Amino acid sequence: MSNIERVCEFLKEAGTYYLATVEGDQPRVRPFGTVHIFEGKLYFQTGLVKDVAKQMAANPKVEICAFHKGQWLRIAAEAVYDERIEAQTSMLDAYPSLQNMYKAGDGNTAVYWLKNAKATFSSFTAAPETVEF
Repeated sequence: MSNIERVCEFLKEAGTYYLATVEGDQPRVRPFGTVHIFEGKLYFQTGLVKDVAKQMAANPKVEICAFHKGQWLRIAAEAVYDERIEAQTSMLDAYPSLQNMYKAGDGNTAVYWLKNAKATFSSFTAAPETVEF
């Protein structure tokens, strides 16, 4: 299993992860649940009208944190906005429940991939392990 697949699987199994952005000098954190591999990159989805999209446009540095079965994962990366309909369609196909709120090409659906990602798996019972993708 590749590093990116391992990270994606952990986030999917956790169900909810928390994405942190910056607004000026204030951190902002909110729950997310979408994670998908498309063309070898790890993607997540939101709406362009949301504050999180505006925050990532101003400063693409993000961090993600998730906890599952006694282990936690922290990812530091840059969020790269992908405007392509193909990327939006792939995400929405992976999450059919979102299709009542989002449509590929609707001007609101936004998908981002993680660039220069550094992911650290940690627990109280093992040494931290860091992977990059």
